Amino acid sequence: MALPLTWLDVFTARRLTGNGLAVVHAADAVDDATMLAFARETRLSETSFVQPATEAGADYRNRIWMTTRELPFAGHPSIGTAVAIARARGVREASYVQQTGAGLQAIDVELGDDVARASMLQEPASFGAEVEPSLALRALGVGEEEAHPELPPQVVATGLAQLIVPVRSASALDRVEPDAAALRTLLDAHGSTCAYLAHVEGETASARSFFLDGATVVEDPATGSAAGPLMAYAHARTGAARLAIDQGVAMGRASRLLCEAGDRVQVGGDAVVVFDATVDL
Repeated sequence: MALPLTWLDVFTARRLTGNGLAVVHAADAVDDATMLAFARETRLSETSFVQPATEAGADYRNRIWMTTRELPFAGHPSIGTAVAIARARGVREASYVQQTGAGLQAIDVELGDDVARASMLQEPASFGAEVEPSLALRALGVGEEEAHPELPPQVVATGLAQLIVPVRSASALDRVEPDAAALRTLLDAHGSTCAYLAHVEGETASARSFFLDGATVVEDPATGSAAGPLMAYAHARTGAARLAIDQGVAMGRASRLLCEAGDRVQVGGDAVVVFDATVDL
């Protein structure tokens, strides 16, 4: 089957920065094994497959795959897929409700001539276990002296459980050397997909995100499913109402994620299309 394919960079206004995403449209008949195989082929952190909704109130179903497994929810695939669908439907502004394994999420899209902007309401925040700072920092190869004196690491979810690891200085983000075995043990123990190392100052933050792909530690250039939890965490702990998060800088894939607190955290940003094509699946 020759299916439409949109390739985007998300959480950026410049091509070849941000977080890359492949969106396969009209993927009704694509089986799970083929989705996984194509996600591996792209070698992106996530790939989306658009299918008809199976729940009332949803406009479409977004199946999101890493190179190792399907995720119930993710941030940049949600933003990028909504932009790709608006383009495919020929509309400049749209409000969608997407269906994912985590539930239904509302997404607003505005298409410009070259740059699109979208924002989504993530799932209500849930706060899990606090984690001993030394364990989290050692797994990321960061000195224990960088533990934030008032903000302990904690598992937070707004659709996907992530380990939020605040540090006292922005310079700590330049000295990260993750240990794959220790990081896997840490994430598995707390049911988290990634460790989100962040320095928060007022309503701005800088962050780096790490997950496991097999035995390899992978850095993600923009993690919307962790930006939401960081916003919920910062709001609960410091009262911050919004955050502008810079991520991916160390990778040469600069990204900016814009977050607002509320009953459901809102996460948004820019997206640009790199190319359109078809793929036989």
